[in-house]
Amino acid sequence: MKGYLDRNPRLKQFIHWLLIPRHEARPRRWVSWFVNPFIHKRHRTSMIRSSVRMDVLPFNAFSLGDRSVIEAFSVVNNGVGPVSIGDRCTVGIGSVVIGPVSIGHDVIIAQHVVLSGLNHSYEDVTRSIREQPVVTRPIVIEEECWIGANAVITAGVTIGRHAVIAGGSVVTRDVPPYSVVGGNPARLLKQYDPEEKAWVKPAVRV
Repeated sequence: MKGYLDRNPRLKQFIHWLLIPRHEARPRRWVSWFVNPFIHKRHRTSMIRSSVRMDVLPFNAFSLGDRSVIEAFSVVNNGVGPVSIGDRCTVGIGSVVIGPVSIGHDVIIAQHVVLSGLNHSYEDVTRSIREQPVVTRPIVIEEECWIGANAVITAGVTIGRHAVIAGGSVVTRDVPPYSVVGGNPARLLKQYDPEEKAWVKPAVRV
């Protein structure tokens, strides 16, 4: 189907207009009410607060796991990539999740966190950045992580299992499992040493 639409740009444009008003990211009400509930996987015990802006469309995947909560005034957008949120997760108040993003089980995301697997191209100086195509690289947050308030996770970053991102951090590269990072750009602050069975500071900060 996707290949057929790609070969028929006018039909693709018309279908896109049926799903989303022009120059907007939010789907039409009929898509949210009558299409998405039958396509996307949302566990019956999950919760999405009424003030959440769900810019979720049927042509990319969205899933929300068992007992997971998306808190008030957050935004979830799968327009350019799928969004998967595992079991027992919290997406904190006012956070933004723009796919492609994959979040494992038991992840805590605090308030006003931004996860964006999307970037804008800017290389062509003869056109405005708005007119240039977007590029995507998946964000992966593995199980048991804690993302502190006001953190920003940039496209292409993987955060390893049981890692902690300090509040206000800007994470531009991968985070090892069982580590604590913080700052702008984020750097390694502590890491769990299984031999000492303790969280230790690195000998040389990177």
